[in-house]
Amino acid sequence: GSSCETCDFETDLCKGLHELNLQPGWMRRNGRSGIGPPYSDHNGNDNAYFLSLSSDMRASSATLRTNVFLPTDKEHVCQITFHYWISQTSGTLMLGLQKHSEDTITNIWQDSGELQNQWKVNTITINSTEKYEV
Repeated sequence: GSSCETCDFETDLCKGLHELNLQPGWMRRNGRSGIGPPYSDHNGNDNAYFLSLSSDMRASSATLRTNVFLPTDKEHVCQITFHYWISQTSGTLMLGLQKHSEDTITNIWQDSGELQNQWKVNTITINSTEKYEV
């Protein structure tokens, strides 16, 4: 069977992410929040929730960590597809991989927003012989 899991923020935080209150700077909101763009999610729904950086975090960085994933093998590669929005020229979204035997986080993808103010989608594939977080 497929281990695919769709993750949205309609009722709470994704099962795949750590609790949001441990990760300052992020908030759960929708397009009707009155904060500014985006005014809808990637499907054009202004009532659907997404995660957004709060405005007082503009000059610094904020992290979201996944829960622990198990090692991958030939039958089980890990694919993560995500939708994202970058609204300012100075912002960079980075994806890092942390294997459990390593202290460092390896940067595996980033986008600094050449195409701004629009939803984009990306899929990354991860192979790891040990437990890891993204």
